[in-house]
Amino acid sequence: MNIHKLLLGAASAFLSLSLSAQSLYFPPKTGSWETTSPASLGWCTNQIDSLYDFLDKGDSKAFIVLKDGKIVLEKYFGTFTQDSLWYWASAGKTLTGFATGIALQNGKLKLTDTSSKYLGKGWSSLTPEQEAKITVWHHITMTTGLDDGVPESSCTDKACLIYKADPGTRWAYHNAPYTLMDKVILGATGQNINAYVNSSIKPATGITGLFVQVSNDNVYFSTPRSFARFGLLMLGKGSWNGTAVLTDTAYFRQMTNTSQSINLSYGYLTWLNGKTSYRIPGSQLQIPGALMPAAPSDMYAALGKNGQYINVVPSQNLVLIRMGEDPSVGSGLVPTVFNDNIWKYLNKVMCNNNAISENAYTNSGVVLYPNPAENILHINTQNKVNDVSIYAISGKEMYKQNSAVSIDISSFPSGIYFVKIQGDGIQYCHKIIVE
Repeated sequence: MNIHKLLLGAASAFLSLSLSAQSLYFPPKTGSWETTSPASLGWCTNQIDSLYDFLDKGDSKAFIVLKDGKIVLEKYFGTFTQDSLWYWASAGKTLTGFATGIALQNGKLKLTDTSSKYLGKGWSSLTPEQEAKITVWHHITMTTGLDDGVPESSCTDKACLIYKADPGTRWAYHNAPYTLMDKVILGATGQNINAYVNSSIKPATGITGLFVQVSNDNVYFSTPRSFARFGLLMLGKGSWNGTAVLTDTAYFRQMTNTSQSINLSYGYLTWLNGKTSYRIPGSQLQIPGALMPAAPSDMYAALGKNGQYINVVPSQNLVLIRMGEDPSVGSGLVPTVFNDNIWKYLNKVMCNNNAISENAYTNSGVVLYPNPAENILHINTQNKVNDVSIYAISGKEMYKQNSAVSIDISSFPSGIYFVKIQGDGIQYCHKIIVE
């Protein structure tokens, strides 16, 4: 390639990114938040009611869409209002991951530091040699190797923290190692997680909220608009209206990109879309395809139990917020299916389709039908099938045979399942819905 064209292309890309960053609106700490009408964006306004109806039927409390930082859609359901408090659940992990980056930039810790430096030696039931191998990095990538199969996976007592695998060799969505990051931040900075968030993030952004101890978990509570403020801070790559809250740009890039080779769809306590495979909480099954096929491929997200969502889409300068009860679709620690279905409706509202084709990753000459299924699931393939397994979203194996053409699933509870098929030229895994 001609060097002048290369430089021109780089300059154009940089200018595009700069203009995108400059075009972001940031609301004041108090007062009104600027809005943009869907019609002014050329959106299909006749599709909005269908989106809201879907959200309402899914027990949603609040829904917000920001475009260029301005509110385009904002809807509250039932008696819920913009001033109501609600929990973030595991979406708070991303906030903790962000705070960890601030502690890193301030020289308070290193990702290569052992956990014992801040938690003290003997914080787990591991041998001293095993414990010394676990670092801060392992906590924020979910690769500590601690056993997530204990009776209470959120328990941070020493007796609950037992060895399963060497750190860095196994990815598991495990609440306890994450919750211990609160103590890591306290040991590193001298401030508890609430004090540190309030002193480092709140002044510039106006985010208000509080981590509250709920059983063994530390859960963040805030208003929907504070939820949206953090999404906008993430869209701004750690900057708020010209003020760099997280100045360590390298850390932010690492946080919002694949952090390890086991689960490609996980960064630093942050979920990633558009990767070639993903793993789900409670399972060691690697599933081909994007986490949310209907969503833009560059989206990264904070995801929490019962459907607490922050979706950030840099290519569109867009933030999506949903708070609410369990939508009862894709039940599990992180119900991604409901989030994906929101995008199916939102794409219609935006009059476009940025969905990733699920077949892009699962085109192995296999067809599963019907999907959703009710009583019988059929497998159609020209290749020889050597093994068929069906897993619940929890990771429990529900069915296993050497080969099968039709499978009786009438006894399966309603929900999301994964069908794994191996055979001659086949390495296939795909989601199905059982109604």
